[in-house]
Amino acid sequence: MGQAVQSIKRVYNWMGFYLGRTTEKKMMKLRLDVDYPYPSRAKSFLSIVLKSKVGKDYLKNSKIIAKMINESPVEVKAYWFFTLHTIPDRELLKLLDEGKHEVALHVINNPYAEWELLKKTTKQKINYYTVHGTNRLLARVMWRRKLTENRIEVPEDFPLKSFHDRPTSPLDHLSFIYSVTEVEKGAESFIAKGGVLEVHPEWLFNRGIINRRGPFYETLKNILKVDKELETLVIRKKGFVRISSDSGEYVRDIVPTNRFIEKLGDRGIDIFTFIERKWCHTISNPSNSWVKTEDNIALLQVTTYDEWWKNIGKKTRNMVRKAEKNGVKTEVVEPSEELAEGIWKIYNETPIRQERAFPHYGVSAQTVTQSVSSAQNCTFLGAFFQDELAGFIQLVHGDKIAVISQILSLQKHSDKAVNNALIAKAVEVCVAKQFEWLMYGRMGNHPSLDKFKQSNDFSRFPVTRYHVPITRKGRIAVKMGLHREAKDVLPQPMKYQLIPLYNWINRNKMRIELRLGS
Repeated sequence: MGQAVQSIKRVYNWMGFYLGRTTEKKMMKLRLDVDYPYPSRAKSFLSIVLKSKVGKDYLKNSKIIAKMINESPVEVKAYWFFTLHTIPDRELLKLLDEGKHEVALHVINNPYAEWELLKKTTKQKINYYTVHGTNRLLARVMWRRKLTENRIEVPEDFPLKSFHDRPTSPLDHLSFIYSVTEVEKGAESFIAKGGVLEVHPEWLFNRGIINRRGPFYETLKNILKVDKELETLVIRKKGFVRISSDSGEYVRDIVPTNRFIEKLGDRGIDIFTFIERKWCHTISNPSNSWVKTEDNIALLQVTTYDEWWKNIGKKTRNMVRKAEKNGVKTEVVEPSEELAEGIWKIYNETPIRQERAFPHYGVSAQTVTQSVSSAQNCTFLGAFFQDELAGFIQLVHGDKIAVISQILSLQKHSDKAVNNALIAKAVEVCVAKQFEWLMYGRMGNHPSLDKFKQSNDFSRFPVTRYHVPITRKGRIAVKMGLHREAKDVLPQPMKYQLIPLYNWINRNKMRIELRLGS
């Protein structure tokens, strides 16, 4: 019970610091208790029992944290408390030789012997110690302690200084209880008061239910002000590999550096994919290890509104006029609860759109409100009919380009050419904001939508998509062709013939799920 009580006390301690927060800047102090050698708990237990290394990811999370600290512009002092089972290897020691770190001892059973081992192996002066506490019986057996012994007593004449008298706050435990924002605010206040943030590296990305520790990576990243380039990553699992891309790959140029690829590898990503924005930028000397595939986007070059109006043809011009005659009015709309409510009604009007299951159907009003209020670097365009939001576009701003992230309208107003009016407004806004290009998804996956895009002067623009294999699994997956989507491998004529079948399966799957849900 002793360790649990201490943990509760530290939570209250943190809350007290948080409530009395200050803006005073102080050096950030970290205490890192490196109890286990691997991110995997099972592998760590096996390694400790066998007294040997059992994999290549030895102290992997510790190395990630050390790199984050070394890259941080924040003034940091990190105290690393290693056990006899987590002695830093050559790679980690090199990372700790940056002036921001200090190696210390985390006592398990024998203070003097473990101190000598750590000192001899690291060739560093050791100043501080902490004592590892163990509540569970199985862990005591593993650590070769007496069954009644929670923690050992360090002799009073032990030459190292105890670190236990420092005010500490358990960042990984707080990350289990509170949101990232709450923990971040509390941690910053705690730092400003001179407190020490305590973490166990094995919980950097993992969540432990029994010991109530949660992933603290997001909070630590924000406090250290690092890894900004990873914030827009989108990760998906395909077979046995994890593939990542950047959600902003169409709005800005992406050329991955070696350090960026290394970070992805550290986080278990097997393949990174990105496009070359050929319409405004070309990549010189791409790496030979990058695998190329052909991709495309629907692109409109924006010059003047009059030029676009001339190019779209008589039929599309009449559709825009039709919307006007029907009383549809378009305008730029500021994010608000009213806009969110209108979008929520559009999302939940029907589960089937364009003959396919609609993924946003069933979303809660709270989720939509949060999405709208947190949207950044974009413009919302609304189409209104009798003061009701009949349709909207979310236009994402980029470097020389605007991207139509969403364009949706109420099906009950499908006779009023709402989407045509919204496209016309989008072109007008792009001209006013001096965007040179307007993008509207891809072409080739939906015949009727492709036709709509072409009628509004969008053309199929070929681009190169690069795939960077990062791990051995990634290299195998690329050789097997798993980096490509099945729909992109099929010849276009065959794909168009299979689309009706795909749509039928897709919408009937949605109908079955809705019946089962009700």
